[in-house]
Amino acid sequence: MIIILCAPSGSGKSTMVKHLLETYPGQYELSISATTRAPRGQEQHGKEYYFISREEFEQHIHNNDFIEYEQVYEGLYYGTLKSEIERIQSAGRTIVFDIDVKGGINLKKIFGNDALSIFVAPPSIEELSRRLYGRGDTSEEMIQKRLAKAEIEMADAPHFDHIVVNDDLAKAKAELDRLVNVG
Repeated sequence: MIIILCAPSGSGKSTMVKHLLETYPGQYELSISATTRAPRGQEQHGKEYYFISREEFEQHIHNNDFIEYEQVYEGLYYGTLKSEIERIQSAGRTIVFDIDVKGGINLKKIFGNDALSIFVAPPSIEELSRRLYGRGDTSEEMIQKRLAKAEIEMADAPHFDHIVVNDDLAKAKAELDRLVNVG
């Protein structure tokens, strides 16, 4: 089984992924995405993302090294390297994807019934805005882009197997546990 977690930026998706990895050590492993964006805060290359240049990313595209990729914003790419999937499968672990909504929809199409896709929704756009501003690591312009994109992404929620509304973190984590244990 492959677990795909998607959400608008700031909905708590990464927190949910961290919960899954910590609650079930050795069973799940995060697929580390490649991106052309700069690291935020304490993020490290090879841990949260593979931070690579736009030129290197485009070379990977040319070499057909990605199972999926998206240009999320102008000049800002995210993608899943085929080598990441091979690495995790060879370790005998379940792959967990922490990925943007379009990427998640694409992965679900690729993996079909072998994947469980979960959309983590914020309780509202207003709450999402509060969370994004609360991070303190994102420019006003980028927050506004993310909020506009979130409204579009929310419309894609029905494309997922399940929707978990993250209005209460403990309840959202419990719902995630139930979903991954039921399949």
